[in-house]
Amino acid sequence: MTSTVERVNAVLRELEKKGSRKVRDEMLTRYGITAPKAYGVPVGVIKAMGKKLGTDHELALALWDSGWYEARLLTSFIDDPAKVTAAQMDRWARDFDNWGVCDTLCFNLFDRTPHAWKKVEQWAKKDAEFVKRGGFALLACLALHDKAAGDAPFLKALRLIEGGADDDRNFVKKGVSWALRLIGRRNQALNTAAVALCERLVTSSSPAARWNGKQALRELTSPLVRRQLAARAGKPLRKKAGGRK
Repeated sequence: MTSTVERVNAVLRELEKKGSRKVRDEMLTRYGITAPKAYGVPVGVIKAMGKKLGTDHELALALWDSGWYEARLLTSFIDDPAKVTAAQMDRWARDFDNWGVCDTLCFNLFDRTPHAWKKVEQWAKKDAEFVKRGGFALLACLALHDKAAGDAPFLKALRLIEGGADDDRNFVKKGVSWALRLIGRRNQALNTAAVALCERLVTSSSPAARWNGKQALRELTSPLVRRQLAARAGKPLRKKAGGRK
């Protein structure tokens, strides 16, 4: 039987073979991703490798510990969300050192764990930049993927967004914006609540809070979003007086 160490080494060899300097350089120059240990493998290739490997919790744990950027992305495609513990999520979040790992883990794995909502509340209040980013990125992913959730947890989460909106660090600020916009796109009730928050933020003395409010308000009041929400509710969209739909 092949040991976990042997399987990790085999995966790392394959990642190294599929890597390129061009992709590695573009990670920083095009996407602002800093990763001390990176092979330069496109995400699509990593996802295909994950599909081939299948679900494997033990391999995911070992790959994460290797410290390689692509290996950590790969864990999001092969780990079993039912086996991911709260302690594992905290441990991995402390290792986040760029938005690529943070968002990929939240989007493909963490939002499917039973601990997701608790981690949103905990991480959104942390000081570490990418842990805090993780709290809001995870909230955004839940807003996009958790179709069974009612409005209550998202309404509660808007208070977290309001509390974090004045953080002017780029990756936190963009995480806050992402979460606010996706909550406001779930349904009309949440849109109304999110727009009200945006209107408060645009009057803030904090430049970061004003930026978040303006960015989200522009999207959440756009004709496109209004049409999408009306279609989702199965209601005809009313015309504004003197204007188009």
